[in-house]
Amino acid sequence: MSIFKDLWWFFKQERKSYIPGVLLLAFVAFLELIPPRIVGMTVDHIVEGTLTRETVLTLMLVLLGTAVIVYILRYLWRIMIFGPAVRLARLLRNNLYELFTKMSASFYQRRRVGDLMAHSTNDLQAIQQTAGAGVLTLVDSLMTGGFVLIAMAATISWKLTLICLIPLPIMAIATNYYGTLLHKTFHKAQAAFSSLNDKVQESVNGIKVVKTFGQEKEEIVEFEKQAEDVVKKNVTVAKIDSLFDPTIGLVIGVSFFLAIAFGSRYVMTGELTIGELIAFTTYLGLLIWPMLAFGWLFNIVERGRASYDRVTALMKEEVDIKDTKGAIETVPTGDIMYNVQTFTYPTEKEPLLKDINVHVTQGQTLGVVGKTGSGKTTLLKMLIREFDGIQGDILIGETSIKNYRLEALRKAIGYVPQDHFLFSATIADNIAFAVPDATFEEIIQAAKLANIHEDIIQFTDGYQTMVGERGVSLSGGQKQRLSIARALLMDPEILILDDSLSAVDAKTEESILHALKENRQGKTTIITSHRLSAIQHAQTIIVLENGHIVQKGTHGELMDEEGWYKNMYHRQALESLVEHGG
Repeated sequence: MSIFKDLWWFFKQERKSYIPGVLLLAFVAFLELIPPRIVGMTVDHIVEGTLTRETVLTLMLVLLGTAVIVYILRYLWRIMIFGPAVRLARLLRNNLYELFTKMSASFYQRRRVGDLMAHSTNDLQAIQQTAGAGVLTLVDSLMTGGFVLIAMAATISWKLTLICLIPLPIMAIATNYYGTLLHKTFHKAQAAFSSLNDKVQESVNGIKVVKTFGQEKEEIVEFEKQAEDVVKKNVTVAKIDSLFDPTIGLVIGVSFFLAIAFGSRYVMTGELTIGELIAFTTYLGLLIWPMLAFGWLFNIVERGRASYDRVTALMKEEVDIKDTKGAIETVPTGDIMYNVQTFTYPTEKEPLLKDINVHVTQGQTLGVVGKTGSGKTTLLKMLIREFDGIQGDILIGETSIKNYRLEALRKAIGYVPQDHFLFSATIADNIAFAVPDATFEEIIQAAKLANIHEDIIQFTDGYQTMVGERGVSLSGGQKQRLSIARALLMDPEILILDDSLSAVDAKTEESILHALKENRQGKTTIITSHRLSAIQHAQTIIVLENGHIVQKGTHGELMDEEGWYKNMYHRQALESLVEHGG
């Protein structure tokens, strides 16, 4: 029952709903004592021959009035108890979503997306059940059971009541044992579901790769294997769950046997009337629900406790990229200064970047080139504080990026990553993602700058064309240009293009670069690329190799010295010549 202690903060918060709901539930439990007593009285009147029309009418009116009142009160307590449970699920879901938006990339490297979705769906549903049906069964079983036992002992026979309670300790011991087993097995079942959820999410996202390599059968086999594991663990949960009802049924059966055996004897000796024995057995029948509810309660709370433990553990994850105290809220502007001795990823021991010293004057373009894995993307991610592992500092306008609020820092930067993510929305909505109140004319202007406007108007629905999840209905070049348009609509102080022109042809690349030069006067641009034609116009070009800057200068300066840049430029020029039939 520790889950109720863990949720006490919420019960206090929603006390204006829970307290009236519990009181109404208790009153309903009290009113349910009336029908069995009236049945017993009626039987005694029949046996004694004193039953009259007036007596029957009075008893019927009492029963009818009781039924109407119980009907109304049951409606009210359901709203007052189940309503807060829904609000709890909403609150926890919002907290989880807020946590997800705050966490850095390292969090998503440790946690699987499918697992996070399982926390946000199945686990929250189990917690909601605890705060709703769990509270109901706890209060109802205690109130109904308590009132029935008091009525049996106080109004009929305390001796017969004690005799019928003899089997109850057996039920308490057994259900407690089942509850402990249920907690362990349900935790494993939820973990298995998380793995299956992650497998489905991964397979759907990578369906093109799966089909390209002809791995459909292998993926199906792997899915069936994981699905079978989920079924196996849930069947184990169901087996334990199925022990509650038979155990409780056996205890109830023994109690009925004792009630009939000893009650009949008391009737024969005159200690009880037949009507009282009937009322007693009817009350005993009312105990069936509290006992069953008690077993169901163990099921609910153990599932809820396992899920709450999982959600709580997730909520305890520390946000590793935080605003410093007194952080500046102004959007940064000015020159960019990299003064980085080393940068090491949180999961690595060796630094990836060393001795990075670069000055980018406001309004100029920085080109970053180098072999795959040389640290180009990492250099950009440091600027947007996707990771904090810097020995040294990065300044914008002579102020450390750590002294700006994250929100302000990222408002200054339009970032187009290598992995172009598009949402399942219209093309216009995707472009306007960072600027929701942008006018349609502004959206079109951004699309024209990114050289995607002509493609868009060729679609049947134009800018209202729905983009499939992750842009599956678009080509690689179209996705890249939509991502560029989205960043350009922000009109950011700093535009970062991380190898974002790799999927477009040379003519389109030249058109986009020309548009950037014409429309971003006085604003800084940083471009990484494997194709040197994309960065040769930059005022400063750096060449990275194994995390070090091995060359720095303009295109002309780098072409005048022997090194990686000159060799790669001549190689790419030769490849271009061959491609064009030279």
